[in-house]
Order: sequence, then structure tokens, then C-alpha cells
Amino acid sequence: MIERDKNPEFLNSFLDYTMTILNKSPNTIKEYNYDLAMFLKYIKMHFHLTNKTDLKEIEISDLTLDTIRKIELNDIHSFLSYLTTTYRSKAATRARKASSIRVFFNYLSQKANLIEKNPAQNLETPKLEKRMPKYLSLEDSKKLLDVTNSEENNKERDYAIITLFLNCGMRLSELIGINLSDINFSEAKMTVVGKGNKERTIYLNKACMRAIQSYLDVRPKEGIKYDSKNALFLSKRRERISTRMVQYIVERELKKAGLDTKKYSVHKLRHTAATLMYQYGNVDIRALQEILGHESISTTEIYTHVANEQARNALEDNPLADYQ
Repeated sequence: MIERDKNPEFLNSFLDYTMTILNKSPNTIKEYNYDLAMFLKYIKMHFHLTNKTDLKEIEISDLTLDTIRKIELNDIHSFLSYLTTTYRSKAATRARKASSIRVFFNYLSQKANLIEKNPAQNLETPKLEKRMPKYLSLEDSKKLLDVTNSEENNKERDYAIITLFLNCGMRLSELIGINLSDINFSEAKMTVVGKGNKERTIYLNKACMRAIQSYLDVRPKEGIKYDSKNALFLSKRRERISTRMVQYIVERELKKAGLDTKKYSVHKLRHTAATLMYQYGNVDIRALQEILGHESISTTEIYTHVANEQARNALEDNPLADYQ
């Protein structure tokens, strides 16, 4: 929940712009608010406009555009350096904040004409390390499905959730947002809303269709909260299932399957689905990009690295590898 009264007016105007014009999702707007509030608190401390050194204690509602006009590129670099030294922020975190700052100043200078120069015009994104995604093997994926299917309570719901994650590679927010009206049973497909409120179609295989139907057979029919009547997955309170509840379900089942919950999570199930599709499904990288809802093909290409690494390992494991 964004506390707008704690923001300066120009920040709230930017958030309104991202919601109404850029059509960003509520989660993205919340991230913008968090990133920019943190940046502005730092600026207030950096410019000696407060005696406080704990960002949590600094208020920014009184910040004026006169202060914003004094910000230069080196001040932004100072903030990113502060994140590194004080919070040990990873490159990905700094990259997100740099992106938020860039969009913010573009709005102030180009869209709202509230400042004359854009200090973030030449702001570069911190270089990210390319890491191999962690994912479950085919055997571990089957083990996870088996333990979930042996649950006593809410077995059908939880099994359908795990099945959709492992088969479709959808994001957590996409799964939670599925409505009954989004599913086309005759054509075995559904519509999900991904990042940036972008809709895409996900085709459902036999396992997904069976799991969904099994859950619908036992899904509560009465006493459902009014705003959750169309939700596919319901909690025991008969309302749309929450993010935290799904995370809890996945963590619980991973533990039962004997899998490391520090290594694997909901998002790793998305990596698992993508990796299995690429390894076993003869799927083209462009098709995989469409399935996963990636805006950039470079994001999807990491799964080709996974396959290449496995190919290397397969050669190394050849019994003739050490023969001389």
C-alpha cells in the first residue's frame, strides 16, 4: 500500500503517470515508489537537508522541485555507491533502482516539463552478471508432483498449482491472477496477465487440464467472497489465494520432496518449466520467449546456456573421456 501523503506531490504525479499512461502493474508502481522514495531520502541526506542518517527516519514530503533541479549525474552515482557500501546491494538491485530513476527524471523533464535538464540522461545500468538459473531435474520435478498428489488437505488445489508452475512456466503473480473466465476448456488454453499488464495465451497440456478439472470438482461452490467468485484458486477463507500462501505451499512440498528450499523456490519452478521445455520439447527460442512472456530475447537465451552446459557435461561424463 503506497502512503501518498508521505510523498512530495511530484512523485505522486509520476506514479499516476505510470499507472494511467504507461499502464504499469500495481507491483511495478509499488516498486517505483519504494525505489524513488529511497533515492529522495538519500538526496535529502546527501544535500545536508536533514541531520538524520537512517533513511527510514527521513521524511520527503517537504522536498521541493528546487532541490530536484540541483541533482546531477554524480549525485545519482553517489546513491548507487551508497547502496553498495551500506546495504551491500547486488548489481540487479542497483540496476532496478537506476531504471526507476531514469524513468522518473524522463517524466519530470520530458513529459511534465517540471525541470529543464535530465541528470539521468546518461545514466548507465550497472552491469549484471549472467548466472545459470537454478532448476529442478526431471526426476526431482516428478518427485515434487508425487508428494503434492499425496497431500491429505487441499490436495487437488495444491497439485494443480504445482502442475501449472512446472508445465507452463508462469510467474507467481500470473497464477494468482487466473480467473475461471480466463480458461478456454474447449481449446485447452488460458489467458494470463504478465508484466506491464500484458496479456498472453498459455496452452494447457493434458496434465494441466486434468489437474484443473480435478480441482474444480472439489472447489468450494458456496460462501465465496464476492470479489473472489471468479478466482480459480481459493484459500480456506474462500477468497483469492494470496502470494504468501502459494509460496508457503511450494516451500512445504519442496521440503516433503527432500529438496533444498534455500536453493529452490516458486520462481525456480518457472526456470524448471523453461529448462524442461527447451531440453525435451524441441522448442524454438522465439517460441519459448513467447511462452514465458519475456520482453527481450536476451532474457530467454539463458536457457540455451543451460542446454550448452549440459552438453558439455555429457561429453565430460563419456566413459571414453579419460581414455588414453
